[in-house]
Amino acid sequence: MRILLFGNTGQVGWESQRTLAPLGEVVAYDYPQVDFTKIDQLRNLVRSVQPQVIVNAAAYTAVDKAESDPDAAWMLNAIAPGILAEEAKAMGSALVHYSTDYVFDGNSQSPYRESDTPNPINAYGKGKLAGERYIQSIDGTYLILRTSWVYSLRKGGFVNKVLEWARKQQVMRVVADQVANPTWCRMLAEATAQLLAMGRENVIAWLDERKGLYHLAGEGYASRLEWACAILELDPHKEEHVVQEVQSALTADFPAPATRPPFSALNCDHFASTFGLRLPEWKDSLKLALEPD
Repeated sequence: MRILLFGNTGQVGWESQRTLAPLGEVVAYDYPQVDFTKIDQLRNLVRSVQPQVIVNAAAYTAVDKAESDPDAAWMLNAIAPGILAEEAKAMGSALVHYSTDYVFDGNSQSPYRESDTPNPINAYGKGKLAGERYIQSIDGTYLILRTSWVYSLRKGGFVNKVLEWARKQQVMRVVADQVANPTWCRMLAEATAQLLAMGRENVIAWLDERKGLYHLAGEGYASRLEWACAILELDPHKEEHVVQEVQSALTADFPAPATRPPFSALNCDHFASTFGLRLPEWKDSLKLALEPD
């Protein structure tokens, strides 16, 4: 299997370059090797590689910055995925693309299903939804995998921030009115590789029979406050903590350019029933992620 991976320096892409390797040849690119705002360059790159599967883990993920830089966010999150879908269809290849829980407004009382109506409330979510719809309109062979609160221990992000705060602040304030599924990027990458491996004898036909939109995130959900408390509990180096108290806060206490959905947890039953896979409980994955090497 020849796989073209975009976004290999990001959280999911970095893990994917490793989990996809046993399946065959992985050709990986990210900015600045490829400029996703230059459509002709993107098309020519895909045509030169001639992959069976394109895995697109590239995105404009700076949620707040997207409010002041909407054109760049739109190119990466809406236009580029559609271009990849066009090229994949023209070659008879498949596209696996990651999307986000932020396509929802967060007003649900229960985890969102794929059949629920999206209503994004920030520029990032609007661009990601447009990307989904562009891919769907091309109607090639595709999987759109919506995920939630993806984290890595390689670089910045919520988990590393909490670990840093615990070593610097005696009192930590964390919002309790944002709820979703914490998702370790390694588990997301491994599940993607496993589903491709299932159809490796004829991956295009196998994926075409199952093409569509799926939710794939850590099982269960938590508030950011609950997530932070779990990080502190599972930190293998608690002796380094100076934090004495973790206080509940509201989103309104931390004004930001982009509005966040208050409840954007995802129901992943459709993915589980189709592929026979679920990501582990979010806290179990967190424990694995934090285990010392």
